This record gives sequence, structure tokens and C-alpha cells, in this order.
Amino acid sequence: MSTPEPAPAPLRLGTRGSALATTQSGLVARRLEELLGRPVELVRIRTEGDVKTGSLASLGGTGVFVTALREALLDGRCDVAVHSLKDLPTAQPADLTIVTPEREDPRDALCARDGLTLDTLPRGARVGTGSPRRAALVQAARPDVELVDIRGNVETRLARALGPDADLDAVVLALAGLSRLGRTEVVTQALDPVVVAPAPGQGALAVEARTGDLAAGTPLAEAFAALDHHPTRLAVLAERAVLARLEAGCAAPVGAHARVEAGELELTAVVARVDGTEQLTHSASAPLAAADATAQDDAATTLGVRVAEALLADGAARLAPLVGGPGEPRSATPDDVVSRTDVAPLHASTGTDDPEGA
Repeated sequence: MSTPEPAPAPLRLGTRGSALATTQSGLVARRLEELLGRPVELVRIRTEGDVKTGSLASLGGTGVFVTALREALLDGRCDVAVHSLKDLPTAQPADLTIVTPEREDPRDALCARDGLTLDTLPRGARVGTGSPRRAALVQAARPDVELVDIRGNVETRLARALGPDADLDAVVLALAGLSRLGRTEVVTQALDPVVVAPAPGQGALAVEARTGDLAAGTPLAEAFAALDHHPTRLAVLAERAVLARLEAGCAAPVGAHARVEAGELELTAVVARVDGTEQLTHSASAPLAAADATAQDDAATTLGVRVAEALLADGAARLAPLVGGPGEPRSATPDDVVSRTDVAPLHASTGTDDPEGA
């Protein structure tokens, strides 16, 4: 009688401990179980952003929700980690590798009392967000409302506008997080990305592992290849290249939205004053003619850099706290990139219309 083979050891997946983080990680865990044919267990890791209570802009720069997870990966407490991609610093360590599953809707969501929308909020309405980008762009669209800085998990934030002791008229959260939590019933308006540009990488997850564990042909490498969604990867590469070239931290109101459409990668990025009184917008596109995935990745990154340099050349550094500097004067745009820059004072209303910000 043969001895039964021992059950495979669980793959340990590192995650933050919030409801949103564990829900997102649970989705990835189930997919990895399907791909690997082995159990996956969640390992909850506390991060600096979970422990400290100040505003996100005051917590000391990028990576406050990421460093502890990466340390757990590198010291062997977990095998894989899941992040909200927009939380990741733009510089990727060589000893860690990420893939990007298919993205959820990247738009922001207004969750308001009485079914109100951005256009119908009364004058003087109090709108909560922990994101300088959301605050600046909402203020731009509605200079007559009051923006209130808030922290807390998703339910805590929603209660500020929708609970029995509500002290706000609305909060702004990421639509993707609310969708993953099954809470889209609280959304009174998905905000047009032309009006409120999403954060670079918003709506996307990053699944990360030690590079040394991803040798070609290994089960984990094959699972990572299956998880990666190339259109999402191209979009977030372009968006994050904007952020990297601008050297913009979490205190800078910077938005970027890219998508693959009809064989082209289209990208729009926005830099705004913190008080919402002025913004710069630049749009560009590039063809994805190359069949090679690496060449397409390079084209996406190049597009993001070009858009950022256009914004810098047009004065983005005078609007927002950027390290990237004023940039060199912009050269003529080559035939394979179509671009456009718009400069607008934002107290002319458009008339339309954070991590736990989902």
C-alpha cells in the first residue's frame, strides 16, 4: 500500500489587515489557488500607514503602506504580497517583481447624502477626503464647497456622510475599492475622469514576489504570468511614469488616466494647485504596433515621461510640490505621438458634474 503524498504547504500571502486589503488579497489568493493547485493563507502585516493617525500627506512620503509588506517578503514571513498599486513607490527594487491583474474601474466615487451629485451638492457642502488630489480637483469643479481632511477605514469614512451621526455631506472614495467590498449601493456618482482624474494606478492591484522565486518554468512564475493583464500593465506603466518623472509624492495633486483603445495607448495627466485654483492638463497617445511585450512596455513608459515633461515645461512645478523640476523646453512631438496641453484656471466651474480612500 502506497503512502499518500503529503499535502503541499500553503503559499503565504502578505496583506494589510483592513477589510479592503484582506478582501483584495482574498481575490488574489483564490486565483492563485486555482493556478497553483495548493492552498493560500493570508498573513496580516501591520504597516506604518495603519499605525499612524496623521493625514497621509504628513506621514513622510511614499511607501507608508508598503515597506512592512516588502520587509515581510524579503525576510521570509510571506511568499507573495498584495498591494494597491497606487500605494507603491515608483522605483521597483530589483529583488522584487510585481504583476498587475486586470484593473477595476479607476474612477473616483462620490458617496453623498440624499443622492446628491457633484453638481447638485449645495453651496457650502462639506466633502471629506484624505487625498490632496481629490480635494484639489473636487474644489476645482466646485469652489463653493468645503473640503475636509479625513482618515479611517472605508466604513468609518462612509459613516461621516451617511451614518446617523454624519457631520459631512459627502465623501470621495475609489470606486474600485467599494466595488470589491460589495458597497457600490452607497455611490451617488462615479466621477468623470476628465473632471476628477484618478490617481496613477488607481483601481489596479500589484502582486509581488521575490525575483529569485520566479525562475522561468517554476509554478509560481507561470502563475504570475497568468495573473498579469497586459492592457492594465501598459496603462499603469504610463501613469506611474508620469509620477516618477514629476517626482511627485502623496502631497502633490497629480492625476493620470491611461487606457488601451483601438491599438493605441491614450494618456491624460493633470497637475493642480493644492487649493484647486489652477491646473495643467496634458494628453497624448502612442501606437502599440510592436508585437513584442517588452517594446510595448517601453513605449508606455516613454509616453508617460513625455507627458510629464510637457507638464513640467508648461509650469507644473509652480503649481504643486514636485521634485522633478521645471524640465527642459519641449521639443517638437514626433509623428508617432499625438499630444495636447490645456491650461485652465479652475474657479471657472466645469458645470458637470487614498489607500483606505479605497
